Formats: sequence, C-alpha cells, structure tokens
Amino acid sequence: MNAKDEAARGVFARLASWSHRHRWAALGLWVLVVVAVSAGSGAVGSDYRNDFTLPGTQSQRATDLLTRHGAMQAGDSVQIVVKAPGGLRAPAVERDLRAALDRVKGLPSVVAVRTPYEDAAAISRDGTIGYGTVTLSGKSEAVPKEDVRRIIDTARTAASGALQVEAGGDAARGAQESEGGAAEGAGMLAALVILVLLFGSLIAAALPLVTALFAVGSAMGLIVLASRVATVADFTPPIMMLVGLGVGVDYALLVFYRYRYELLAGAEPREATLRSLDSAGRTVFIAACTVIIALLGLVALGLGSLQGVALAVALTVLVTMLASLTLLPALLGVFGERIRRQVLKRDAKARARGREPGAGWRRLATAVQRRPVPVLLVSVLALLALSAPALGMRLGFADAGNDPAGQTTRKAYDLLAEGFGPGFNGPLIVVGEGDAAAGRRVQAAVSGADGVAAATPPIPSRDGGLFTVLVFPETAPQDEGTADLVHTLRADVLPEGVLVGGSTAATQDFADTVSGRLPLFVAIVVGLSALLLLVVFRSVLIPIKAALLNLLSIAAALGAITLVFQEGWFGVPPGPIEAFIPVMIFAIVFGLSMDYEVFLLARIHEEWTRTRDPVGAVREGLTATGQVITAAGAIMIVVFAAFVLSPSRMLQQFGLGLAVAILLDAVVIRCLIVPAVLRLFGRRAWWLPAPLARWLPEVSLERPETPREPARTG
Repeated sequence: MNAKDEAARGVFARLASWSHRHRWAALGLWVLVVVAVSAGSGAVGSDYRNDFTLPGTQSQRATDLLTRHGAMQAGDSVQIVVKAPGGLRAPAVERDLRAALDRVKGLPSVVAVRTPYEDAAAISRDGTIGYGTVTLSGKSEAVPKEDVRRIIDTARTAASGALQVEAGGDAARGAQESEGGAAEGAGMLAALVILVLLFGSLIAAALPLVTALFAVGSAMGLIVLASRVATVADFTPPIMMLVGLGVGVDYALLVFYRYRYELLAGAEPREATLRSLDSAGRTVFIAACTVIIALLGLVALGLGSLQGVALAVALTVLVTMLASLTLLPALLGVFGERIRRQVLKRDAKARARGREPGAGWRRLATAVQRRPVPVLLVSVLALLALSAPALGMRLGFADAGNDPAGQTTRKAYDLLAEGFGPGFNGPLIVVGEGDAAAGRRVQAAVSGADGVAAATPPIPSRDGGLFTVLVFPETAPQDEGTADLVHTLRADVLPEGVLVGGSTAATQDFADTVSGRLPLFVAIVVGLSALLLLVVFRSVLIPIKAALLNLLSIAAALGAITLVFQEGWFGVPPGPIEAFIPVMIFAIVFGLSMDYEVFLLARIHEEWTRTRDPVGAVREGLTATGQVITAAGAIMIVVFAAFVLSPSRMLQQFGLGLAVAILLDAVVIRCLIVPAVLRLFGRRAWWLPAPLARWLPEVSLERPETPREPARTG
C-alpha cells in the first residue's frame, strides 16, 4: 500500500498503520505508561475521600448548624455492645467489662471511653443489654483499621460464658470488611475460557485480555494520582475494575473479530489490521463516546460522591478505547502471522466438516423476520414483567443490619434492637436554635408523633444557642416506616426552622435527591446518545428505537436487583437498594448497550448501503455479528457476575445489575427485538428528512469499499 492509498483511509486506519509498523515502539510506550503511572501512584499513595454532602437538604443544614455551634463530636466512635443474661451489674461481669474498657483507653486513636455504667440510659430496662462508647481521634475512614481492630479485640477480652461482647459503628464495619480480588480473577478466567472456545487459539484469546489489563492498569494508576487533587470515593477502584475489564475485553474483541473476518476474506495480516481498525475501530470509538457521555451525565445530578466516580470510570473507558485502537494493532503486528495460520487452519477444518458459516444465526433471523409481531410482543412483555418490581424500589444504604449474621457488627446491631428497640440503630437528630424551653417543646411535639418510640430531653450545645433532641423511631433505619417518619416530622410536626438530621435522615435525603434529579439525568443521557446515533446512522427511527430498548433493558435489570436484594430472593438478606446504584447502572448500561447496537447496526447498514434490501440487510447483519455479540455479551456477563462473589453488598448489586442488563441486551434485544423491529420498519428504518440530511455532518462507520463475505468461517 502506498502513502496515497493509506492517506485515503480513515484516522483509525492511519493510527493502526503507525502502531503496526512501529509495533515494538507502541508496545514499549504502553509498558512505559503502565510502569510510570504504577510507580507514581505507588510513591504518592491514594487519598480517596467520600463526599456525601448534599447542599440544600435538611440533613446537611442540620450538620452545618451543629458544626457552627460546636455541637459535633470530634471523631467517630466504636460502640461496645454487651449482653449478660444474669445482668450487667453482676459483680464479676462489671469488673471484667470495666477492666477491658480501661485497657481500651490506652490504645492508639482513642480519645475517650464511656462505659455502660456511666449513663442509666445505656443499659436496657431488664438490665441485660448495654453499650459503651469509644470515641476515636477522627472520622472512621481516617483512623487506621489496625487501631480499630485492636480496640475491638481488647474490648472482647471481657467476653466469657456470662458476658457477650460485640462491636458496632461505621469504624467497626470498615475494619472488618474483607478485601476483594477473587471476583476479578474469576471473571478473567471465565473470559479466557470463552475466548479460547470462540477462536480455538490461546494466543488469539489472550490478546483481548492483555489489551484490557494494560488499559485497566493504566487507568487505575491515573485515578490514584487524581485522588490526590480531586475528590474520588473509596469505592471507585472496584467499580473501575468491573467496568474496565468488561469494556476492555469487549472493545478488543470487536476489533479482533473483524480482523479475523478480514483474514478469512484473503487479506494479509497488515491489511487485515488496517481494515479492521478502519471499520470496527470506528464502532469502538462511537460506542466508547456513548459510554463517556452517559457517565458524564451523572455530573448533572450534582452529587459530589458520584461525580468523582463518573469521571474515573469515564477515564477508564477512554484509556480502554485508546488501548484497543493502538495497543491491539501493535500486538497484531507481533503475532499476526501466527494468528493467520491458526485462523486459516481452523477454517479449513470447518470446510472439511461442511459447516456453513453463521447458519444458525441466519435461521434465527429468518424465523424472527417471518413472524416479527409475535416475537416482538412476547419479548417486550417479558421484559416489562421483569421491570415491574423496579416500580417499588426503595433506595437507601446498607447498614450493619445487612452484614452477615456471624459478623460482630451484625450481632451488635441485633443486640441493640433487642435491648432498646429497632429504631435505636438509626436515631433521628432534631436540631433547633433556642433555649432549653424551646427544646422541651420540640421534645413534647415529637414524642406524641406516630412512629416515635422515644425522644431524649434536649441536649444544649457548647455555646448554649442550640438544642439537640434524639428521636428513636419504632421501626428499623431501613424500614419504609422510618422514611415516612422523617417526612412527617418535617412536614407536619416540627415548627419552622427546626431541622431533622442524622445519618438516617441523610440517607433519605440522598435517595430523594437522586429520585428528584433522575428525570433530568435520563433526558440528558438519552438525548445526547440519540443525537450521536442520528449523526452516525442518519436515521430518525434508529435512535428512538435504541433509546427505548436500552431503557427497557435497564428497567428489567433494576427489577431483578429489586427482587434479589430488596425482596430477599435466593436467601439474600433483604434491604434497600444502594441509593446510587440505579443512576450508575443506567449510565454504564446505557453506554455499554450501544456497543452491541452500533456494532450490529453498522453491519446491517453496510448491507443496506450495498444491496438496498432492508430484509436481507438485517438477516445478513445478524448472521455476521450474532456470534461475536453473543461472545462479547457472555464475557461481560461472566466478568460482571463474578462480582456477585464480592463481600461488598454494593458491588454485589452492581455486578448483578450489569450482568442481567447485558444478558437481556445481547440475547433478547439484539437477537430478537431489533430484527423484529427493523423488519416492521422496512425501508423507513433509514429514513431521514431532506432538510435534516443537509444539516447533519457526514459520519460513516463503514469503509468506502466493503469487502465481500468470506465463503466460510470457522
């Protein structure tokens, strides 16, 4: 190929040409990037910080008010919860417990220790259950976990046959969380198995995985560095790993599958590389842009805790796309001849067995096109049925009540509920400016409200200008009744200027904020993504269809999450759905769904451009892409589903939601609904009004010259 011919190619082909020609330099640059960011991130360390502030909400205003009046505790605390069936005031029990808590006072990160015997309210009415408080030197995320574990272990030295000792609080929960790692390994191993079955070659299967690992490794190091200058939540790395591995393998697979197709069409390895990047490379670019647009749409929610996550995952997708467009061509340059021999050898074996390429997918497409209406109705009704539970989804955050039954924090939670009532684990903090008399009036008002178990006398602030009343609901923190109580106190019980705060109220405010801003977020993401598809495919109906079907798959995934984690299917402890899970899943799934949408429609559009036969274009497009879409979907599903093995309830919900959404999208939507809808659309699928056609820029996913299908594929 001369320089003039190469210049006529698209930008992705020219980029691939440079990477292929300078393969060792390209590989060296990627190795240098990974080593540099890894070394840099290891040297400076991470500084992940959670930002759950919600400006304008009552809970945030209450927190700010407490801070201004000096009523906030210096640090978080660990609750030492004890139970003695024979009574906590038994001499031997009291002696052992006081001695253990005295030892806790001398431990690092401990500011103060208050025993159950210093406050009559800290022991239950029957005298068998109580709690002490260990005040820490800072917030739970800033206190070393080793220090918290020493506190717990030291306090539990008092445990005996007569005394049960457990530890509760956010610091205790954080100290006992186990590390992940098995989920990522299981997902990668399953992906490798699928790729080997698909390509019949370990080398060919390894290239997409190597590309994904380089991309994820680079992105992880960059985010560690970014955490030093920006607010990045501590739960960002596992989400980055989850998405990065999925899209990394997916993008590389789409390019590699096209490369294999070009080899079977008779192209030499270098030409096959350029052709595959000139077509599938454009698909990957558009798909990645859609994911990034969807993630950046989270910025519209105005939630600090999610903005850092969205930017981090968007950066991961960007780096992954760059690796697919530059690193993969270099790897193909190194292993191209060996892969070519293996591909042709496998194809020859398939020919000898008389296998027709894509016969099963062609039969499926033909069957769907023969009866598009029944297929469409059954598929849509099934997805709607699975989506229905999402209408009753309750948003919140997991607490110790969702921990495994054997963990000390769960035992402490259950003991407090047993001794003091379920609402004791999530008191509401009622805050108002005024004197003690005003505080007593507020106490009287809330004590008589439905759903309130008890309310403490007003606690004055250090400057005397503020009072705080602790309100204990009759229901547990995650119960719907507690959420209703928060709204009732604010709307009907408390006077103007008196605020309801605390972690339980803040959780409700977060959920309400997400729900209120969700329509704007959906409109932004769907609108921008539809506009992108309008430009790429120059069709009015295609973007509308894509948006509606993506919304349907996301709703079905949220319905599945609701059934499992909220309703407790399959033995999962029931509880609310993590408040940010719906928007994160929407952003990521909406973008990832476009991978298959763009890849399938690009091939259909190729056939439509070449033959102008709408029925045949759909049939041949599905025949050519059905196998790779299914394989890519299977890889994403196993990578995402592996995170259900994670000890984190948040990651379990995230992994299940993404896995279900991709399963439905790759199987039900791309293989059944899309062919049925396009069959019903006919030529109208590619209709674009003339004035709009003149206004839109020309963007093509296909090369000017489309190669013919190879006679056989393995």
